[in-house]
Amino acid sequence: MNPAQGALTGVRVVDLTTILMGPMASRMLADHGADVIRIEAPTASKDIVGGASGLSAIVLDTHRNKRSVVLDLKTDVGAAAMAELIATADVLVTNMRSAALDRLGLSAERLRAQHPELIHCVANGYGADGPYADRAAYDDAIQAISGLAALPTRISGEPAYVPSVIVDKTCALFVVQAVMAALLHRHNTGEGQTIRVPMFETMVSFLLIEHLRGAALVPPQGELGYKRLLNPNRRPYQAANGWVALLPYSDANWRDFFTLIGHADLADDPRFSNHGARIENAVELYQFLVDAAPKRTVDEWMTICEQHSIPASPVLDIAELFDDEHLNAVDLMPIVEHPHLGDYRSIRHPVSYDTMSTELRHHAPIPGEHTAEVFRELGWSDDRIGDL
Repeated sequence: MNPAQGALTGVRVVDLTTILMGPMASRMLADHGADVIRIEAPTASKDIVGGASGLSAIVLDTHRNKRSVVLDLKTDVGAAAMAELIATADVLVTNMRSAALDRLGLSAERLRAQHPELIHCVANGYGADGPYADRAAYDDAIQAISGLAALPTRISGEPAYVPSVIVDKTCALFVVQAVMAALLHRHNTGEGQTIRVPMFETMVSFLLIEHLRGAALVPPQGELGYKRLLNPNRRPYQAANGWVALLPYSDANWRDFFTLIGHADLADDPRFSNHGARIENAVELYQFLVDAAPKRTVDEWMTICEQHSIPASPVLDIAELFDDEHLNAVDLMPIVEHPHLGDYRSIRHPVSYDTMSTELRHHAPIPGEHTAEVFRELGWSDDRIGDL
């Protein structure tokens, strides 16, 4: 493969999504070389994440490597233009609810009947077969209903949201995985298909991997919840001059840690001598970390933990990430020049490949920047483009 190309070079994706889950997913497809054509409404510059100019920090990251077309899908000319564009597409990704897609003539059933090789990916809140199918869904709502927001209740007594748009971003990864798998299936069989990525079901399956525990057995032979994580002493620890994450994990880690804090005998204590026992006694075990942390500085902890191969890290504020020596060495956040905004800090695709590229090919466009370009490629005249 040409090193300048991505794995999806030659694949066209029509992106009919908003907010974060869909745009992040289609951005990752674009990073891999897909020709992602983002469909935006005439009011796109006032989108929730777009801001007045349509180019907020989120948009700069999630819309890079895409082309932008503005269409009013409620008009005849806009609907006709969308139909012609979909006829050239390999993938349609949308997070619109079923009723809205039906009104626009973009239901999976209709489009698949017209284009059997099309991969039609619907990413929204709840699975189509359940009673919640038509509910609106945003990140906080899914954190709440999936059980994620309630987990802190088992520690502090109160529910809490993860201070990140964790549901949208996690589900975006599942969208990308699903589209990639469907493209491979089509390559092998010639068949397109409809994909549905429901946020609720996705997050429940994601959450229960470690928290199902003994409740996985029928009848249950243990409680729900991974005790090591649901532990008030599992947290960053106050060192002598800051905060540090200390994570002895293996038998050898704990043996070395107990020796470092002057309690080598604890390695043979039946409460802590093996992984299962340590999980059952996690609160008491992690109290040793709470008590030991203030006796050394962050740098001292990092040095001694590295010497003994004990996992540890300093606790960085997000503002400190820009000065982190490792992130700067790998150039994760290069400063680049946008043709409309000037210099900005980009966040590159974090995965590297020997023979494929995920480079920044072009910056996030202003809404509608490529409308004329895309439809000229479809053979439209300038007069017909003007009708849009």
